Amino acid sequence: MTATAPTTDRALRPPTADRGRRSHKPGEQRFGVAGLASIVVLVVLAALWLVPFLWSLATSLKTEADAAATPATLLPREGWTLQAYRSVLEQGNVPVWAFNSLFTSAVITILVVATSALAAYAFSRIDFRGKKLLYVATIASIIVPPQVLIVPLFYQMLAFDMVDTYWGIILPQTIVPAMVFVLKKFFDQVPIELEDAARVDGAGRIRVFFQILLPLSRPILGAVAIFVFIGAWNNFLWPFIVTNDAALLTLPVGLQTIESAYGIQYAQNMASAMLAAAPLILVFLFFQRQIIKGISTTGFGGQ
Repeated sequence: MTATAPTTDRALRPPTADRGRRSHKPGEQRFGVAGLASIVVLVVLAALWLVPFLWSLATSLKTEADAAATPATLLPREGWTLQAYRSVLEQGNVPVWAFNSLFTSAVITILVVATSALAAYAFSRIDFRGKKLLYVATIASIIVPPQVLIVPLFYQMLAFDMVDTYWGIILPQTIVPAMVFVLKKFFDQVPIELEDAARVDGAGRIRVFFQILLPLSRPILGAVAIFVFIGAWNNFLWPFIVTNDAALLTLPVGLQTIESAYGIQYAQNMASAMLAAAPLILVFLFFQRQIIKGISTTGFGGQ
């Protein structure tokens, strides 16, 4: 005779029965309402951003007569055309301007990330005389409008014979105090015990920085690099002032020269804007996870 295990009501009950009887946690309904409200707000904000973008894209695909017609409409009356893009590419040296923007933005990004990371590490981990005063000056410089520094920077580049050179475009853009603040905020969150353990094994500051902090900082370094690259790519005023040689113009400045030479042409202007914005849109689409992760790592994501 074999013993049979007693069957209970819980054993015979299907799994879905228990699942359906689970009570909701306190506040779960409130979280659902808050989440729904957040989604609605995000959709509205996305629509507010998307409508002007779609209008600009549609205008760039119209004829000049259709783009200037009144009343303005989103859809073209004469059909879609790429004539505005052909005009921009034929009238300007877009490949050279795009290379200049890519080269200068890449060098600026590398220099900013390197110098900002070293400065942030010094402020976060090293005690030296005048540290607080220097850090306050660094933070205070964030609120200084860049336009205030244009005249002294131009005279400085003129004295160094860097006007109409790549270095004249690059060097004044390599000082970004905001990135120092962001990286210091991250380094402050890294446990000091990790560095202490490395020093016990004989590691110095340089080795600790490159083998401990930098590997842990990849998300925030990636986000900083993307933000700096976007800012350098979009910068119009300083490259416009410091360069006169057409072969050294960046893409935003070069496209603006086409607009100035050929008057106000709405379709062509929108085509220029789309060409200038396309690389940045691609950068965001490919690196949006790094951007979001970097923002959340710094503590600005709601912590």
